[in-house]
Amino acid sequence: MGKTETKVIHVHLIFEKKDFYFGSISAIFKILDEERVGIKKSTLLHAGLSDGASLPTRKAIIKQSHLIRSGS
Repeated sequence: MGKTETKVIHVHLIFEKKDFYFGSISAIFKILDEERVGIKKSTLLHAGLSDGASLPTRKAIIKQSHLIRSGS
């Protein structure tokens, strides 16, 4: 059985002490607005977020990783 990996973007809102998990950058901004995250969608899209990297803003910490699941 093989393993499959799915990209996950974790957004931790610092002052609200809330965590959100998304499958794409675009999905973040369907739920959270730019003011709440502390970065514009276009800026985040061009930030070059890579696997395991963190991007701190004044209001959030954004991390990209992979969810590892066992294949069926």
